[in-house]
Amino acid sequence: MTDKTIVPIRIAILTVSDSRTEADDTSGDALVERLTAAGHTLVEKVITPDDKYKIRALLSGWIADENVDVVISTGGTGLTGRDITPEAVKPLLDKEIEGVGELFRLVSYEEIGTSTIASRCIGGVANGTFIFCLPGSTGACRTGWDKVIAPQLDCNTRPCNIVALMPRLLEK
Repeated sequence: MTDKTIVPIRIAILTVSDSRTEADDTSGDALVERLTAAGHTLVEKVITPDDKYKIRALLSGWIADENVDVVISTGGTGLTGRDITPEAVKPLLDKEIEGVGELFRLVSYEEIGTSTIASRCIGGVANGTFIFCLPGSTGACRTGWDKVIAPQLDCNTRPCNIVALMPRLLEK
């Protein structure tokens, strides 16, 4: 059996940070570089402060936009008082995909050992839009994209991938 032609996925990138700017957003830039190299389309890239209502407002717009298939955020998944991305995102999800965080921590453990316990990486789906929340470090974004997200956004990944599920996400 031959591989299918890549299905280009429309992706929005959200960097959650009180300190990053476009000039030094290495994590967001790494995600943009990887998604475009894989043949996907960048819809928008935004940096927002660690404010759960601003995060929810941006995400809600993308979740409602039929031109956005996937949102990937970077930052705000740690344990400090300002790390509130999971708390901002979870109320918006129709379904949480627990395996995203579990798999991320497994592959991250191979790279950084037990320090991975401080990651609260999550994934889910809302209104037919997949959402992945990665840590803010550039290395974690590379790991999350390369070992968790990218294979699932490749229609050739077997035995299954989330691209194949996209047409059925809004079934009633």
